[in-house]
Amino acid sequence: MAVPTRTAVPARARTLASRTPLGDRPAVPASAAWRDGDPVGRRQFADLGPFALESGGRLPAVRLAYETWGTLAADGSNAVLVLHALTGDSHVTGEAGPGHPTAGWWQSMVGPGAPIDTDRYFVVAPNVLGGCQGSTGPASTSPDGLPWGGRFPLLTVRDQVAAEIRLADLLGIDQWALVVGASLGGLRVLEWGVSAPTRVRTLAAIATTAQTSGDQIAGFHTQIAAIAADPRYRDGDYYDAPDGEGPHVGLGLARQIAHQTYRSARELDERFGRIPQGAEDPLEGGRFAVQSYLDHHGDKLSRRFDANTYVALTRTMITHDLGRDRGGVESALAQITARALVVAVDSDRLFPPEQSARIAAGIPGAGPVRTIRSQFGHDGFLIEEDQVGSIVSEFLRTHAI
Repeated sequence: MAVPTRTAVPARARTLASRTPLGDRPAVPASAAWRDGDPVGRRQFADLGPFALESGGRLPAVRLAYETWGTLAADGSNAVLVLHALTGDSHVTGEAGPGHPTAGWWQSMVGPGAPIDTDRYFVVAPNVLGGCQGSTGPASTSPDGLPWGGRFPLLTVRDQVAAEIRLADLLGIDQWALVVGASLGGLRVLEWGVSAPTRVRTLAAIATTAQTSGDQIAGFHTQIAAIAADPRYRDGDYYDAPDGEGPHVGLGLARQIAHQTYRSARELDERFGRIPQGAEDPLEGGRFAVQSYLDHHGDKLSRRFDANTYVALTRTMITHDLGRDRGGVESALAQITARALVVAVDSDRLFPPEQSARIAAGIPGAGPVRTIRSQFGHDGFLIEEDQVGSIVSEFLRTHAI
């Protein structure tokens, strides 16, 4: 099974495609994973060597892609680690361009004069282990010369943080002034605090949880099932499929399921309600506007992500339990010595505020939960830039350097 050569799609073309009706858009590539030979952009790469996994599996070689901004102080005291969510990557801030089909996902938070000020801090953002934007993951080449595909082993959040610890070692960073992340990134923030307490001076866990609940596991399961049920998924071995013949239907459906948890019921009701989509008549097989909205987001993700990666990273969230083999969640949280900022979004129905309250109550160095007021649900950590920026800025002024 040969690995196909992909032609990079210009950022402007992708933007225009997102405004085109679904039926008129170009065929979806089998995978939008970054592959060797694609434009590197701002990525740097760290080879971490062989890697034993918590599940008992093993990766014979691991590479992490990462980006940096700012200058590391001589004593290494100004390093900040930014950890992305499920479908994010290392491109936290910066323009779209070769190698980066979209602009940075947290532009308002990182940069000169931003809350995480790159004139002051040295910022590192890795693509998570298991990701599809340069780090070792299912789309990477396995020892037999073919993509790992469905053979890629199970990863846990602890595996991902262990890889990030090796990256810090290679960069010569003994301690982070701040480790910050939201959602899946927040899971890793907490794991950093427990796995390497002496290497984290402060942490910020945003819209996240210390242990995934039954409700969350159920939602994640249905997303994986949607991908697996797509006949074009082929048990994860689809990388040689031509455009339009990959598992984009299943991946898009998984994104639609997830997107309902990323936004609040109030927003969807007030923004869309029962308004038909354009001239479509729901009584004649047409869609409501909210259906079109979900279709758009499903299509959009399928053009910039990889189905196997979505499965692999969703499984890490299913297995996430900070307290596993540590005496329970409260015992694990009590081991965190970093000063902690815990932020919740009041309308979050993916990681609801009570899960943030549990984190704040359990970490000895945490203050009260800071709450983002938003009608946008979980995505409030991305949308409410002024609120998030103000909270993080205040925390850094008080507790970092």
